[in-house]
Amino acid sequence: MTSWTEHVVVREGVRLSCRDWGDPDGPDGPGPAVVLLHGLAGHAGEWDAVARELSHRHRVVAVDQRGHGAAERRPEDVSRAAYVADTVAVCERLGLRRPVLVGQSLGGHTAMLAAAAHPGLFRALVLVEAGPGGPSPDVQAEIGGWLDSWPTPFPSREAAAGFLGGGPVGEGWAAGLEERDGGWWPRFERDVMVGSLAENARRAFWDEWSQVSCPTLAVFAQSGFIAPEEIDGMLRLRPQTVALSVPGTGHDVHLERPDVLLDALREFLGDVQP
Repeated sequence: MTSWTEHVVVREGVRLSCRDWGDPDGPDGPGPAVVLLHGLAGHAGEWDAVARELSHRHRVVAVDQRGHGAAERRPEDVSRAAYVADTVAVCERLGLRRPVLVGQSLGGHTAMLAAAAHPGLFRALVLVEAGPGGPSPDVQAEIGGWLDSWPTPFPSREAAAGFLGGGPVGEGWAAGLEERDGGWWPRFERDVMVGSLAENARRAFWDEWSQVSCPTLAVFAQSGFIAPEEIDGMLRLRPQTVALSVPGTGHDVHLERPDVLLDALREFLGDVQP
């Protein structure tokens, strides 16, 4: 399959938008279903290169999470629990049986919390540049300042891609913008993004990490956001975790080297028990 269809899931009045890449041979395809969660200020389309290739053997669903993309723009609840409940609702409403949950950055954090809170619901977990983190008291101010630096509206998608890092990373971020009023704008609200980090600013989530019981792959960038001591702590707590560092990449490793991530996912998915 090389195209997707949109499914809308509404939970407690909040709209979520899903890119469903199809089911090649039945409801979940020959391999397990895969759910993809983007990071903060991201969008489901970031996963297109990965989803397109995986869809030959898996039913793949990429989610525009609350506050992002085509989903509800101003949800009242931006707690970690709300993001987790949304993820569970998507799996239930779309009939995904024990999917593999894949998330990058804050999406990976959501995936980790979902796997910890719902043992048995997910076949496996893949974290891409994500971990227990925190406490990070400065993270909201840092992210708010970064978003404030965006010279919106951008005059073109090309200009946005250049500002947002250029290359595949800039293109991936710029693909999440919308054209209106003669310019290109983010499909999220700055205050919603900052509010979504409130709990990460206050505390770490090591207990939740230790409660994850399903097979886990952790993919880190050589020059990413996850500190070496955090990675060491993750592997000490759960030594059965499969860990991979991708040379020459930054935090958006899924955009920089989707080929390497795909190889890792295919190998990991092949080892996951049905």
